[in-house]
Amino acid sequence: MQTRIKTDSELISMKVSGKILATVLNYLSNNLSDGMSTKDIAILALKELRGLGGKPSFLNYQGFPDIICISINNEVVHGIPKKDKIIKNGDIVSLDFGVTYDGMITDGAISVILGKSDNKNAQELVKHTKQSLDAGINVLKDGVRVGDISSAVQAVLDNYRHGIVRDLVGHGVGHQLHEDPNIPNYGKKGSGPLLKSGMTIAIEPMATLGGDDVVFSEDGWTVLTSDGSLSAHFENTVLITDNGFEILTEY
Repeated sequence: MQTRIKTDSELISMKVSGKILATVLNYLSNNLSDGMSTKDIAILALKELRGLGGKPSFLNYQGFPDIICISINNEVVHGIPKKDKIIKNGDIVSLDFGVTYDGMITDGAISVILGKSDNKNAQELVKHTKQSLDAGINVLKDGVRVGDISSAVQAVLDNYRHGIVRDLVGHGVGHQLHEDPNIPNYGKKGSGPLLKSGMTIAIEPMATLGGDDVVFSEDGWTVLTSDGSLSAHFENTVLITDNGFEILTEY
C-alpha cells in the first residue's frame, strides 16, 4: 500500500497513537534494570499500553509473537521477548514498538545503554545513530524526496564511520504498519519518490560498530550483525508539513 495524505481526523488519531507510544518507550527506558528478562519488559509495555488505551501493532503482524521487539547488543532489530533473555548493565537495549489507536498506527524505536558503561564506542554509536535520525527528519518538508532523507542519514553515519544496515529500511506508516515507499538509510540526494505534505513516514536508522551485513537468528525473526558488532536503532513517526515536519512519537 502506498502511503497517502492523511485526513484531519486520521492525523488526530495518529497523534494520540504517537503520544501513547512515546509514553510507553519513556516508561520502559526509565524502568529497565539489571537482571530483567526481555519478557519482563514486554509485560510492562503491555500493562502501560492498555492503561493508555492503545493496541499493539506488532502482535501477530506477519506472525510476530509479541507486542514489542527487544534487541540487545549485536541484535539489530526484531528480537522476540523471552523469559530466559536477561539484560545486564552495559548492554545496548533497543526497544521497537508500534501502537494502534482508532485504526491508525505509529511506529517508533529507541536504544539505551543500561546502567553505567565505560564503553565509549557503544556510547558514541547510540549518540550518533540518534543524530542520524534527527538529520533525516530535519530535511523534511513538502516535496522532499526519499533520497534527501537517505543521504542526510548516511552523511552522519559515514562521518563517524559506522556501519549502515542496508537490508532494513524506514517506510510509510499510518493505515498500515509498513506502507510504501521504503526509506533506506543510504542514498543520493534528489533521488527517489516524492513525498508530500500530509504524508506520515517512519525514519529508522540502524547502525553498527562494524560492517553492514546482517543475518537471521535461529528463531527466524531476530536480525543480527554478521560480524557480531554492536548495533543501535532509533525511529520516529513523522508528519510532513508544508514547510517542515511534526514528530508524532517524540520521546
